Amino acid sequence: MGKTYIADLADHVGKEVILNGWVYNKRSSGKIWFLILRDGTGYTQGVVAQENVPNEVFDLEPALTQESSVSMAGLVKKDKRSIGGYELDVSNIKVHQIAEEYPITKKEHGTAFLMDNRHLWLRSRKQNAVLKVRAETVRAIRDYFDSNGFVNLDTPIFTANACEGTTTLFETEYFGQKAFLAQSGQLYNEANIMSFGKVYCFGPTFRAEKSKTRRHLTEFWMVEPEIAYCDLDENMGWGEGLICHIAEWALNNCQEQLEVLERDTSQLEKIKSPFPRISYTEAVDILNTKGEKFEWGGDFGGGDETVISEHFDGPVIVHRFPAAIKAFYMKRDPENEKLALGMDILAPEGYGEVIGGGEREHDHDTLVKRINEHKLPEDAFQWYLDLRKYGTVPHSGFGLGVERTVSWICGITHLREAIPFPRMIYRLEP
Repeated sequence: MGKTYIADLADHVGKEVILNGWVYNKRSSGKIWFLILRDGTGYTQGVVAQENVPNEVFDLEPALTQESSVSMAGLVKKDKRSIGGYELDVSNIKVHQIAEEYPITKKEHGTAFLMDNRHLWLRSRKQNAVLKVRAETVRAIRDYFDSNGFVNLDTPIFTANACEGTTTLFETEYFGQKAFLAQSGQLYNEANIMSFGKVYCFGPTFRAEKSKTRRHLTEFWMVEPEIAYCDLDENMGWGEGLICHIAEWALNNCQEQLEVLERDTSQLEKIKSPFPRISYTEAVDILNTKGEKFEWGGDFGGGDETVISEHFDGPVIVHRFPAAIKAFYMKRDPENEKLALGMDILAPEGYGEVIGGGEREHDHDTLVKRINEHKLPEDAFQWYLDLRKYGTVPHSGFGLGVERTVSWICGITHLREAIPFPRMIYRLEP
């Protein structure tokens, strides 16, 4: 008998298999006892009958604790009443280790306790489901861009450049020089498109934001496409297409996980193109109409984004923000210098911004002016300015935060559960 995974039991009905995993639960009923095994791919029940196993195997029941590691051999049977729809008539159990008393029990635990034990909490059924949805979300993202002719190019983690402002940089010493952990790969993507046309980078990014909200991490994963000869309208189309693709992928590939999470999938079924597109000014009008008393020129907070998104039955795209609240590289609206050609896509159900981006300033002299206005060191951006000297073109791009997107798809309340080991302002371990 070779090694088999629980997820593949349907292919082995009527055959003897060996499953390797961990004890999830057990119960006894006289001359028969039941062992629920998990192996990372699923859960199944083993039926241990006294008449079918050696005495030493049958007598294991009281010794097996939650999370003990075992190999379970037996005959696969289909049984719709059993967890996963299949079960094993057990013929043998090999114990690899009897686990100590497991600290995470069925009783309610506080968030701090669960986060301190994140290395163990990952084993729970719901956390397993969330992170499988994350893995499928990553697959969906790559599929969308790879299928549309984008080239995946890695960008540096160490950088001398500030991309999203200097107040949220993690600074580090770099062989006698000052370096920063990357806030974004965007600036390097702008160089890459001049060779490849359409690119994306995908990796960890770092923001030293002293935020304790459920929407922020100090280390998070972001996918960032960049497209040459692309204006704001086309850029919004790419972002909309990505969101629709992720939602459809989750519905097609994560049914089991979304059921474990008790996710109302009807909300995901509403994610259809086209999304409403409203200007920042129109969004401000919505806020004021709903009694929020929001002043034009301010940046939207999480509560503001929720109010705006509740006005629509699905994602909404907000575009043309005040230039004063956008990054130095954002192109101004030729019809109104006070506006930047930026766009955000707000997810429904209170999950806020999942995509942010816009059209980039591609004129050399204007970009120099913006760098100086933002009091950034021009010397550090010489290579970036070179891109405006040698065949500059209109171009656009955006970033999508993986954890915010996964939180929304799963319907969970805090994105710290959407990454295996979250990093927050007061959380560096485990």
